Amino acid sequence: MSNTPVNDNFALLPDSYLFSAVGAEVARFRDSYPDARVISLGIGDVTRPIVPAVTQAMRRAVDDMASAETFRGYGPEQGYMFLRQAIADGDYAGRGIEIGADEIFISDGAKSDLGNISDIFSRDCRVAVTDPVYPVYVDSNVMAGRAGQLTSQGWNRITYLPCTEATDFIPRLPETPVDLIYLCYPNNPTGTVLSAARLKEFVDYAREHKCIILYDSAYEAFISTPGVPRSIYEIEGAREVAIEFRSFSKTAGFTGLRCGYTVVPRGLTGKCADGSMLSLRDIWLRRQTTKFNGASYIIQRGAEAVYTPEGRSQIQAVIADYMRGARLLKAACVQAGLKTFGGTDAPYLWVKCPQGYDSQAFFRLLLERLCIVSTPGSGFGPAGEGYVRLTAFNTEAATAEAARRIAAIGVL
Repeated sequence: MSNTPVNDNFALLPDSYLFSAVGAEVARFRDSYPDARVISLGIGDVTRPIVPAVTQAMRRAVDDMASAETFRGYGPEQGYMFLRQAIADGDYAGRGIEIGADEIFISDGAKSDLGNISDIFSRDCRVAVTDPVYPVYVDSNVMAGRAGQLTSQGWNRITYLPCTEATDFIPRLPETPVDLIYLCYPNNPTGTVLSAARLKEFVDYAREHKCIILYDSAYEAFISTPGVPRSIYEIEGAREVAIEFRSFSKTAGFTGLRCGYTVVPRGLTGKCADGSMLSLRDIWLRRQTTKFNGASYIIQRGAEAVYTPEGRSQIQAVIADYMRGARLLKAACVQAGLKTFGGTDAPYLWVKCPQGYDSQAFFRLLLERLCIVSTPGSGFGPAGEGYVRLTAFNTEAATAEAARRIAAIGVL
């Protein structure tokens, strides 16, 4: 037995991560009903194969590793320049946004970066999150000791910005001083978006109050509504106050390959205890070079192919398939008498529970009566109670079957 002290902030966390808990309950159901045809619309994992442009690029990269002339060992921790430049050109310059390749950091996924970015900020930082919220934002700050104690209204040192039906799921600006604001748009879990005007209010607030926005735009590729921002850097002044996180997981189906990136603009600064200023880009680079050896060369070559004409065309076709599924599910929910949000610019649907059900009860009803896996909204924060999240990431056939089951059941 060891008496070595541990980071006891971990003891404050709920027993298991939200999606692990859902998975365990579904596994118990499958054990009890092995013949049930369970359809998962819960965890946001993709089902379509990697597109040919990407797989062909990775095969060429495998051949590179098999030849002495082209073999690669350790790569640059920040990512290979071929991919960083492709991102700068393809995701930013093409939309009139000035982001340099030296401001882009390749990683093994946005989830890792969103958790790890906590390392470069003081434990004393006050954090604001939208509510409901992707659990990683909150849990990583609990681990870092910033969250305080868990109450019936959430963590008492975290500022919650409720996103409710009454406000069209648009968060209000913080009413008390904060240092970090997490925003995710298109939103996970509600599937809603922010207009450019509303996002500008957050940027202006951050500039006035000298705080940092941590902007998760992992689902920007699913936006179809004209005028909806795909990057926070479309907003004037955002380079002064925002770090942006993106992922190839949902855009290009890399959930099993792992690749994403973070943009930390030069000129973005934070303050030391002695009052001196440090470049956040430079200390993030220092953190990465110490704790990360870089994403795989083979995977980065695959990600580079996302930006070729063939890659873009093939990936857009896959995204269109997922969004057709989202529209099908939304129509089925409406037919069943369920009030439903999202599903237009994101592959997520936020479904209001029928009268008399909380989110856990409705989750179990969908599982036990329809053999459909959802995610209880309560797992996303206090304002998530009363809803479940559905995803459109299953196969075309499974999504269509789920829609038929939902539509046929009528008002629950």
